[in-house]
Amino acid sequence: MFDHSFGNAATLSANRALSDFRAGAPVLLRDGDDLQIVLTVEGLDDARLDHLRRAAHQPLGLAITANRAAALGSTAGVVAIIPLDDKMTAARIHDLAAAPSTRLSAPARAGGSAAVAAIELAKLAQVLPAALILSASDDARAAIAPQASEAAAADVMHFRAAATRSMKLISRARVPLHKNIATEFVIFRDMLGRNMTAVVIGSPDISKPVPVRLHSCCLTGDVFGSKRCDCGDQLQMSLEILSDKGGGVLLYLDQEGCGIGLANKMRAYGLQDRGLDTIDANTTLGFATDERRYDAAARMLELLGVARVSLLTNNPAKLSGLAEYGIEIMGRIPLLAPVNATNQRYLDAKAKRAGHMLEDLNEPARKVHSRA
Repeated sequence: MFDHSFGNAATLSANRALSDFRAGAPVLLRDGDDLQIVLTVEGLDDARLDHLRRAAHQPLGLAITANRAAALGSTAGVVAIIPLDDKMTAARIHDLAAAPSTRLSAPARAGGSAAVAAIELAKLAQVLPAALILSASDDARAAIAPQASEAAAADVMHFRAAATRSMKLISRARVPLHKNIATEFVIFRDMLGRNMTAVVIGSPDISKPVPVRLHSCCLTGDVFGSKRCDCGDQLQMSLEILSDKGGGVLLYLDQEGCGIGLANKMRAYGLQDRGLDTIDANTTLGFATDERRYDAAARMLELLGVARVSLLTNNPAKLSGLAEYGIEIMGRIPLLAPVNATNQRYLDAKAKRAGHMLEDLNEPARKVHSRA
């Protein structure tokens, strides 16, 4: 008998499916009487592809997002399925999933609920948003996925919200920072094992609007001082601004690369090196312009007792995104980091194409030109 004290069956089955999908194992997704086998394209080689074809006794399909379909010159609904002929190599499939300047040789068709859920698994796993998909006939299931985890497509689609609701405050401790900034680090964890951190600066008065910064983690900028973005500068400036205001909260969120993950962020950087801007690089890979959600941030603030905030941001999506989950936005504080020769194009794209409020972007005093 299932013990509900460890979570409900729907959430646990979706969690197991995500774990297996991330590991490259086949997963069964059900929508009513329709059962599909799905697996990530990451790690796919010709030997594995040949095995799948021989075992399946049916054509394979490649599920991709609408953004990726558009990059390939096609439209076919929220998720498209590309039929894969028997001569298609693993390299060609990888090109269809992620390479620029690639076009379809056959029309795509609209994918059903299982295909949509497969893309959701890929995004949750932070792999390429593409998946092999085939009907789970008795023969295919016996040969490919005899012990595969199974989840309802609808449960997969609800899983992200369930993970946010599962978030709990785990630990906290005082951590003094540079320039004598007094902070307390408060650590949260959800059912996926993801840690997110609230840095409480000083002693903010939660009976009043609290100055808050939502900062998406950026390994390259925050840790290594990358000049491709302004993240590291914004992080240090945020801590100082919140300290100068007498206290506030910085939420350090597990949202690398606007939510696409570190590996995909490096793929996007590679496309930027070939001439695409930050927006087109993400959409060429099949992602949205920005994959971030702010329900986790709202949950963290709720657990801290913060209901009203003045948000330190240039991004209007953060204002509307946080308000969507019940946090009252009482004001905005601009956060304009220095511009250098390397991040100018990135900041221009954010301002002109993503609506970031960088009205002083071209002010000479803000420019710090690279010596390189």
